[in-house]
Amino acid sequence: MRDETLLVEDLMLMLLDDETGAVAGAGTLHYPLGGALLAELALRGRVETDEGRAGLNGAKVLAVGDGPLPDPLLGSAYEKVAERPRGVETLLLDIGGGLWKPMTDRLVERGFIRRESRRRLGVFRTTRLPVDDARHEAELRQRICAVLEDGESPDARTAAVIALLSASGTLPSLHPAPKWSTAVYERAKELEKASWVATAVGTAVTRTTTANTVASAVVTASVIT
Repeated sequence: MRDETLLVEDLMLMLLDDETGAVAGAGTLHYPLGGALLAELALRGRVETDEGRAGLNGAKVLAVGDGPLPDPLLGSAYEKVAERPRGVETLLLDIGGGLWKPMTDRLVERGFIRRESRRRLGVFRTTRLPVDDARHEAELRQRICAVLEDGESPDARTAAVIALLSASGTLPSLHPAPKWSTAVYERAKELEKASWVATAVGTAVTRTTTANTVASAVVTASVIT
């Protein structure tokens, strides 16, 4: 039996397509991954926010408590928070940036997914990351659907995963996705708004997506004219 998974592992498993390993929300993935580590630290009582010192990048995040953390990923994230008080949105990028590869390596090592390398047309090498052992993901997905579709009360960890999925904008595009409805959307948004981490993730994702859309429109207009 595997040791307990981290929120960031659970989130990553939900974002990966079971057949191809393609990741939902790839362009802004660093925000929810960084958010998952911050949320984990918050659940363990190792970070808190100072709402009185909120700025353009959100409330200041403070490191609290002492003693070793049970996982190197958590330890590294905690050290970055402890460097100095910073806005939560700045920390999301600092903690989540570059986390994609270590996370996929970790999930492969733990047997959740496998790495398949192939050559297309005998020349181009492609890599797929399909699910290998789906039992944990299936249990997680069942808990998520029970909350979103059936209205069950979530435990803290399931609530955090749902909040981050909602904030990342990927919930309706997951494969397979929950049975989408207004009620499902509203339940997910309630959990997102109840989490200071997920709220920051949602703001950062929206800002980045908007900036990219505007930039694309400017480039398109320049080409046309």
